[in-house]
Order: sequence, then C-alpha cells, then structure tokens
Amino acid sequence: MSAIASTPHSSQVLYIATSQILDDEMAARIEHHRQSRPEHWRTVERWQHLDELIHADINPNEAVLLECVTTMVTNLLFDYGGDKDPDEWDYQAMEQAINAEIQSLIAACQRCPAKVVLVTNEVGMGIVPESRLARHFRDIAGRVNQQLAAAANEVWLVVSGIGVKIK
Repeated sequence: MSAIASTPHSSQVLYIATSQILDDEMAARIEHHRQSRPEHWRTVERWQHLDELIHADINPNEAVLLECVTTMVTNLLFDYGGDKDPDEWDYQAMEQAINAEIQSLIAACQRCPAKVVLVTNEVGMGIVPESRLARHFRDIAGRVNQQLAAAANEVWLVVSGIGVKIK
C-alpha cells in the first residue's frame, strides 16, 4: 500500500482486493486489511473480470491498487476446478482461461489513464512443491507474473520491506 500512499494520487485510490472469506481466520485477516486502509479509498472486493473495473474512464488523477494477483489466480483455479478433486483438474484448460483473464487485465491496464499497481507474490524461489496442485499453481502463477512483468512499465521486488527495481 505504501507504493500508492506515497504518490500524488493517494487521495483517490481504487483498491481491488482479491481475497475471499473462506473461514474465520481469513475473515479476521480481511477485516484487519480493511481497517488498515484509508477510509477514503474506494474498495472493490472481487477476483474475476477485473478489466471491468480498470478502464479508460477512470480519472487520470486516481490510482488503482490490485492486491493480489496470486490470490486472484488461486481463486480462479478453484472456481474453474469446481467440486472436482484437484488431481482430476484439467490444468491446461484452466491456465488458458486464466491467461484470457490476465490478457484482458493487461489490456485494461494499458488503456487506463491512472497509475495502476499490481501486487503479486514471487512463487518460483522455493523448492518444487510436493503436491500436484501446488506445482501447477506455482507454474501458472509464475507464468502469469512473467506476462505481467513483460507488459509493465516498472517491476519491483520487495524483500523485507525494501524495494529493488527489476525493470
């Protein structure tokens, strides 16, 4: 949030939160995040069709903060997986659907006159996950991050609260 709060756009912010309340612990986390945001920020909580929120009609003096892309990818995976066991999911088809969502998001960000900041997690710096679901998630989220980084004007890696400019 500090990336937006420190800009001249900080008075007009569209904050897009992609988390879902799935249990009491997550409800408490989300409530904590809600309380920590400035009250005047406009908040939308959703993870699909984000291109409908980020569009050319947004005030150029506004800023858009989407948090977080990897949570969005997680939610999309489980949306597309439905009630099936994750070992039965068609990960290739799911990734194609997620890529369509990401390409729409990228196009919307490129048309948007406001400053847009997307927060994501670097998922490729650890060991290879044990489960099939976790391996596919890591691979899909990593490729999503690569697409976003390729399209972005700037890319920052934040480690222990310290930003390192990558691009």
